[in-house]
Amino acid sequence: MHPLLEQLQRSLATTLDGMSAEEFSWHPPNKWCAAEILEHLYLSYTGTTKGFQKMLEAGNPPPTPGSLQARFRAWFVFAFDYLPSGRDAPVPTRPKGLPREEVQNGYTHKIAALDEIITRAEERFGSGTPLLDHPFLGPLTGAQWRKFHLLHGLHHQKQIVRLRKAMNS
Repeated sequence: MHPLLEQLQRSLATTLDGMSAEEFSWHPPNKWCAAEILEHLYLSYTGTTKGFQKMLEAGNPPPTPGSLQARFRAWFVFAFDYLPSGRDAPVPTRPKGLPREEVQNGYTHKIAALDEIITRAEERFGSGTPLLDHPFLGPLTGAQWRKFHLLHGLHHQKQIVRLRKAMNS
């Protein structure tokens, strides 16, 4: 597995280790609980994997150059390794109420499947080729997709840590 996605798996596993069912479900008003955050991540890995699968089945990556605004956002994210907060999650990645156990036991498999399909796409089309459009960042290469998912996961990992501290204080 690629080191960035290994780091993502380790970071999430460390954060989730030993969490009780109560810690997974606690949240302040109008905020997601840790289980919902993890489901959001799970759904984002699933969605990206499905997008790559469709792209591979079609036989070519999307030819879109991306808007100037999306290219700037991508430059900012990858130049500063920073994912700004405050954006609403795309509808397909919003929690739907999947069983916590399914998500908790399955997210590592979703990350592994994501890594495998990105690798297949890079082998087929080249590592420097934009392979798949991100809804906010435009077309990304495989390396950028891995980095995005690491940054996105770390962003939400911090939220889970804050939830645990707030609940236990």
